[in-house]
Amino acid sequence: MWLVVPSVPTPAPRRYLSPAMPTPRRADTLSRLAREPFDLLVIGGGINGAGIARDAALRGLSVALVERDDFASGTSSRSSRLIHGGVRYLEHGYLHLVFEASRERRILLDTAPHLVQPLAFTWPVFRGDRIPRWKLGAGLWLYDLLATFKNVDRHRSLSAAGVLEREPHVRRNGLRGGALYYDAATNDARLTIANIIDAATSGAAIANYCAVTALTRDGARVSGATVRDAIGGGEFAVRARRTVNAAGPWSDTIRQLDEAGHTPGVQGTKGVHIEVPRDRVGNREAVTVISQVDGRVMFVLPAGADTIIGTTDTPTVSTPDNVRAHEGDIDYLLRSANGTFPDARLTRDDVISSWAGIRPLIASGSTGSPASASREHAIHSSVAGLISVSGGKLTTYRSMSAEVVDVAERALGRSPTRAITGTRALPRSDPDALIRRDVTLAEPVVTGLPHRRADFVCAAESEFACRLGDFMIRRTHVAFETRDHGRAAAPEVARLVAPVLGWTDADITRELATYDAEVRRLFSVDPR
Repeated sequence: MWLVVPSVPTPAPRRYLSPAMPTPRRADTLSRLAREPFDLLVIGGGINGAGIARDAALRGLSVALVERDDFASGTSSRSSRLIHGGVRYLEHGYLHLVFEASRERRILLDTAPHLVQPLAFTWPVFRGDRIPRWKLGAGLWLYDLLATFKNVDRHRSLSAAGVLEREPHVRRNGLRGGALYYDAATNDARLTIANIIDAATSGAAIANYCAVTALTRDGARVSGATVRDAIGGGEFAVRARRTVNAAGPWSDTIRQLDEAGHTPGVQGTKGVHIEVPRDRVGNREAVTVISQVDGRVMFVLPAGADTIIGTTDTPTVSTPDNVRAHEGDIDYLLRSANGTFPDARLTRDDVISSWAGIRPLIASGSTGSPASASREHAIHSSVAGLISVSGGKLTTYRSMSAEVVDVAERALGRSPTRAITGTRALPRSDPDALIRRDVTLAEPVVTGLPHRRADFVCAAESEFACRLGDFMIRRTHVAFETRDHGRAAAPEVARLVAPVLGWTDADITRELATYDAEVRRLFSVDPR
């Protein structure tokens, strides 16, 4: 059966830093995966799988993790890039989820200050909005209360003049006032990679581009998986006493390998974002928007020189591998942003990039609109011992991971030990060390963007990047921030990392073609 897991208290975090170390050679890791037995095999390298592997390794379990593509290549690199308490969830009564998310936001602000930074949100209220000022004020008092008043700062009410002082380009017509409140911003893919790195330096054997093709059994019990190496070719078995399915939107596919015909555990909804030049919108910080199209709550978010607008929340029948933004999604986001920033007059030509992801929400108990579907998580243990986790959100990945490892430890016949992830800092990489050796690595790869040549070399040496898309889409955001999605910069990056990865000229040619195909899959738009 599926168990909806309540929140549990976590000790206050302590701040300290951990240096990143060079990652093991991929060939050595694959040899270890094929040779050693493990306590725990984690299938899936998104934020949940990464968090589970890290927590389990830090508790002293021997851990393996395999990911079919690159780490964070699914939902975990296609989010709104927020660590937030979930102010939108108050409408639907998910108070316990807001409490848990608020606690986890505080922990991440403390243990990952290089990845999670405070972000101020202005919420303007207009005449006729479905959430009037009094209701917004009451909700934000509750928001602060559920954070036990330990957010970055408390919210405060704003007059119309106060809103315009903070965000002068917001629509003036019908503006009644608003509020200021706080959440946090993150780099979702790099948060995932930091967990992966800490898991590996804590002893876990971790490999991307290793697809599970079958679950192996010892009698009636799942005993690991057969894995195919997508880069070098060949298959091998990974043996483990217990196996965790943390494949996100693909988790039902893994469960089918265990229980053919099982009841689906995931209800996917599609979330689309667009990125436009920030000077076209004029937002100074983050702005919470009530869409003038349909009354949904959405965000206008700063992203360096750009602005991210999102997200949609719609049912989808698309598979996770083929989900794309539709022209209708982009039109909706543009109209919604223009409703609050009318002078922007955003058009389709302003869109630098658009992308779509699937939220792997738990299927049980989901009724009504996608926005009202629960963001809680569920943990399921099959008769054969496969532990599957579904649902949840980026912000609460750490506490969810701890609960999964508790379940795994019990299944291994030991009492759960205390998770230390609430007080242990996530590691940071140090590209500046490379620049001290070679000053040419300080040069940007794309003029006007912050990504330096050293960032790509560091990703090759210390961040498990092994395909061109890993560098351009997930270790950096070049693909999101350029209208050609990084195609012009790709040859230089390929030549830069080739010596580290041992790429030949033929390898570079193949990687460029593979990257072009990945960009077309992720960023192309369905004309509907």
